[in-house]
Amino acid sequence: MRMRRGEFERIRSVLEETEHEGPMTAREILAVLEEHGEEFESAHRVATVLGRHARTGDVEVIRGQPYRYRFVDGNN
Repeated sequence: MRMRRGEFERIRSVLEETEHEGPMTAREILAVLEEHGEEFESAHRVATVLGRHARTGDVEVIRGQPYRYRFVDGNN
């Protein structure tokens, strides 16, 4: 499945605007996105987008139960 253009940017911009700090689960991120009018099909989709960006070093995946995600640049 190809990543839809702008999904990562949408996630990042909402989290930056809301000034969330620290690692968050995909479900927590989805809730913040929905509170701010951004629609994603599921927490799984959020995790997929962020997981793909972990390959490029933009996101740190903290493995555990559940996985948590943090932007590497320290904004989130």
